[in-house]
Amino acid sequence: MTLTHLNQRGEAHMVDVADKPESRREASASGYIQMKPETLALLSEGGLPKGDVLATARIAGIQAAKRTHELIPLCHALALSKVSITFRLDEVASRVEVNATCRLNGRTGVEMEALTAVAVACLTLYDMCKAVDKDMEIGGIHLDAKTGGKSGDYYREMTAAPAPIVTGEGVVGQVSVGPRCDIENPCLRVKFLAELRERLGVSELSLPLDSLESADVGGLKAALVQRDKRFARLSEGRVLCAVNQVMALDNTPITNEDEIAFFPPVTGG
Repeated sequence: MTLTHLNQRGEAHMVDVADKPESRREASASGYIQMKPETLALLSEGGLPKGDVLATARIAGIQAAKRTHELIPLCHALALSKVSITFRLDEVASRVEVNATCRLNGRTGVEMEALTAVAVACLTLYDMCKAVDKDMEIGGIHLDAKTGGKSGDYYREMTAAPAPIVTGEGVVGQVSVGPRCDIENPCLRVKFLAELRERLGVSELSLPLDSLESADVGGLKAALVQRDKRFARLSEGRVLCAVNQVMALDNTPITNEDEIAFFPPVTGG
């Protein structure tokens, strides 16, 4: 594997994409800004001195995505067709989670645009809240998924970070995730990516394998719906599924310690 931004003499240069075919390309990235619980409460209630914090951070993220080429030296100026910024207030972890999705029909990918949007949205949240909390910390900025282009699709592998778990009562506690999941008995590790994570209000959870009526993706969906009705969205529209990073259908079998990811449709060429 070679670095495309280095020429044969090892000098940095902008990659010529003129001869590449145009295709639909999309990328999603996420990150968070940690803050004091009282700061998060003020943000939620609209009590911060600079006004509507999330609206300002959303506009900043969109502007940053559109001007990424002015910030990252070797990026191309792109005509983005979509920039979406979403926020999730995690009261358990006392932080705001930020997700950005960028899309275009073009000759180069939009990973940097999505990452830049998240970074600048987080920085704007800091600026909007710093009058009451200078101890805030930005972290966890990474690419979640990308589609389109010669290199193919990419979906980030799960990490061992703690994540909230959804029950019928809402988000409670945290799950400490091991190599696959945190349950001693046979279990599954389930992850919800990109905008689907925002709509459901959960990023990942562990589920006992014996809670499934059938050991397949369809049985997993049914078990999730039994746990919380919000998971009925997994059967609506065109929500996609992958088992151990391989695309799966409802009849795809699953076994102990499998890694199942649900994510919204993303179109690539």
